[in-house]
Amino acid sequence: MASHRFPAFVFPLLLFTFSLMSSKTLVQGARCLLETHLPQVPELPKPELPHLPSLPTLPKPELPQLPKPELPPLPKPELPNLPKPELPSLPKPELPPLPHVPTLPKPEGLKLAEQPHLPTLPKQEELPSLPKPELPSLPNFPSLPKPELPTLPKPELPTLPPLPHLPELPKTGLPTIPTLPKDKTILP
Repeated sequence: MASHRFPAFVFPLLLFTFSLMSSKTLVQGARCLLETHLPQVPELPKPELPHLPSLPTLPKPELPQLPKPELPPLPKPELPNLPKPELPSLPKPELPPLPHVPTLPKPEGLKLAEQPHLPTLPKQEELPSLPKPELPSLPNFPSLPKPELPTLPKPELPTLPPLPHLPELPKTGLPTIPTLPKDKTILP
């Protein structure tokens, strides 16, 4: 039967591994790697290759001219004359005659309905003009004198001591990154 308990050595092993993961030695080692300067690599002298002799030019071979092949003309196929198909003529359809509609006699003495007579309204006379209403005048209020504000004295600011002289620091240059020599091809 399986046991659900951890063995006794698992807990100390986990504690040891977690302590290694959170140590400062990894950060300090990475900082040391970042602060180290790369040594300067001296430039190698560029090798000079000897001048190669020019190759002799060969004459171009002349190829014999071949005659152009001529194809024999193809015979034109003759198609037999086919008779034109004739469509049979269809008889024209005959429509039956329209039924006879009897004519009705016109009624006499009937009149169309007349429009009713609308009464006309009398013209309106001009309305009398009303007098404009006059508003009563407002009573006179006494005017208040403007308040005078006292003048405040200007505050005097204390003088600050001069700043200390800071020494000028030399400019630090960035380290140069080594590059590979450029590949130059030699043309004849």
